[in-house]
Amino acid sequence: TVSSAQTYPNQSITYQIPFKEGGPSSVEAERMLPYLKEKLNTDINLVYQAGAGGALAWAELVKQKPDGYFISGINIPHIILQPLARSGAGYETDQIKPVVFFNSTPTGVAVHQDAPFQTLDDLVAYAKENPNRILCGGSGMWTGYHMAYLLFQEAAGVKMLYIPSKGDKPTTEAFMDRKTRVLWTNSSNLYQNRDQLKVLAFASEEPFPLMPEVPTFHQAGYDITVPIYRGIGVPPETPDSIVSVLETAFLEVVNNPAIRSEIQADGAVPISMDAKAAQKFIRQKRDEWAPVVEKFK
Repeated sequence: TVSSAQTYPNQSITYQIPFKEGGPSSVEAERMLPYLKEKLNTDINLVYQAGAGGALAWAELVKQKPDGYFISGINIPHIILQPLARSGAGYETDQIKPVVFFNSTPTGVAVHQDAPFQTLDDLVAYAKENPNRILCGGSGMWTGYHMAYLLFQEAAGVKMLYIPSKGDKPTTEAFMDRKTRVLWTNSSNLYQNRDQLKVLAFASEEPFPLMPEVPTFHQAGYDITVPIYRGIGVPPETPDSIVSVLETAFLEVVNNPAIRSEIQADGAVPISMDAKAAQKFIRQKRDEWAPVVEKFK
């Protein structure tokens, strides 16, 4: 019938991942995909657009038609930091219309298992004696990982070097290949590779539940909290009625007990933040990050 042809969605949806395959954004999308297809009753095709810490993908997102058939993974603080830090980010934070946030991971810092550092203090002492000699790896520039690194350097009074890559997977691989000595990444990555590295601290308010023995930066004497939030965004001007359909589907999926326990087992925290709360959260985080970015630009 004509009326059902006008209902959304009635064609396949493109779901863009802003990083390389194999990282947390990609894993999360693949986990949710079968459930989302069922809820939305349509095909969903994953596409990968890595580069510039996600900025390439988000510049692509804001140019798409606002009809609900192109959705993209979005990350906080990345989508806030990038437009604040550089005029050529290719998008503005306000242009991205958030649908939901469904997963959060604290940022952490790790060294190799056989590294001579047992604690953050050991790393700081070594870095002070060897300025600009420690190579650190992280996903992208003006991402949560890059920001944690900048805040730590400033708080500890050390100088290290940051090597950005196009996602968590290549960052971790470069670290495992010993191209870098320090890894800035998220709790999922650190937890899944825990046998091959030594986590020195998490940038979270509370100790990370799956690795409670690892101190927070606060416990180690540094005022640093940088969680990464993952969710979904759509182009500007997307009608609220379409956002609402997507929001309902994603929230139902993330609140499925099987999905929640899988997210937790992977080293992440399942969250179910709706579109309205997400918009407010982004504004609040931008107010929080603006002066920090100004300082480091």
